[in-house]
Amino acid sequence: MIQKNRESLQHNIKTFIRKGEEYYVAECLDIAVVTQGKTLDETIANLKEAVALHLENEDLSEFGLAPNPTLLVTMELEPTANVT
Repeated sequence: MIQKNRESLQHNIKTFIRKGEEYYVAECLDIAVVTQGKTLDETIANLKEAVALHLENEDLSEFGLAPNPTLLVTMELEPTANVT
């Protein structure tokens, strides 16, 4: 397998959190990880654990990731105003 150039490796794992009917749902955009929680704190804790387990004993460069990547979280919020 071809190793990616170290400068081209991502230092962040992009994630997206949205509110479902009963749970918050977190989905990684760069790797195959999806989790949920009843609160934001629980969802983020579950996300950290799920990502750590998914990447455990893996060569991060095969995922296009630099060593010790951080989570970059984007969250969808409910509308704050009804603008017409």
